[in-house]
Amino acid sequence: MALLETLVVVLGVALVAALSVFAKTRLFPAGEDEEPREDVAEYIAMMVSVLYAVVLGLCLVSVWETRSAASDHVQAEASALHQTYLLADALPPAQRQPVRDAARTYASHVVDVEWPAMAGREPLGASGWTLLDQLRRAGEVTRSDRVSEQIAAQELLAQLGYVDDARRGREAAAQEQLSPVLWTGLLIGGVLTLAFMFLFGIKRSATHVVMVMGLSGFIAFTVLLIHQLDSPFGEMLGASPDAFTRYFG
Repeated sequence: MALLETLVVVLGVALVAALSVFAKTRLFPAGEDEEPREDVAEYIAMMVSVLYAVVLGLCLVSVWETRSAASDHVQAEASALHQTYLLADALPPAQRQPVRDAARTYASHVVDVEWPAMAGREPLGASGWTLLDQLRRAGEVTRSDRVSEQIAAQELLAQLGYVDDARRGREAAAQEQLSPVLWTGLLIGGVLTLAFMFLFGIKRSATHVVMVMGLSGFIAFTVLLIHQLDSPFGEMLGASPDAFTRYFG
């Protein structure tokens, strides 16, 4: 969701909340002899707001940790793949270019094929693992009389192990989503928090309308933020493939 679309949604929710205040005061005006219930409204609204703040905090922490973990996996995978590419210089001459080509092919596959699939929460398939196996076979040194080449081959296999682990983490992060229970509490809590702003006999005033618009807009913005962060590889706030393109661009 682009920034302009986000602003439109936030302003739309704020305007709907303001119209709801006007409709409530027009259709259900408070009578002059009606018992004031401001204390009750304040107490209930405070309790709902506290509980809703807990749900908001839990949701934000959950999606932010998932997004951060996804970014860490990407950085680790790209860095280990780059080290593999550099270690090719120390391999036997016949294996250097095949290792470089296999590393570039794998990086291109991650950026061009897997990234759009992860953004859409689609399964990645086995193509990436096949390319990783090809890279591992290209770096195997079966016979070499030079100790430096044997050491480089061992270090290359170790780096490929890091690539393997980071890839597994990246695939797992791409499929993680916020719990439906938390989404339910997030939406219901937002509605209740706004409802208690004008369901307890509060008379219409410009200040009241501004307060409701501000609160509703901020809640809408927070929910949209959580929605964007809930996609670890989304277009706006998700982890980007810059680590791969920086090394293999």
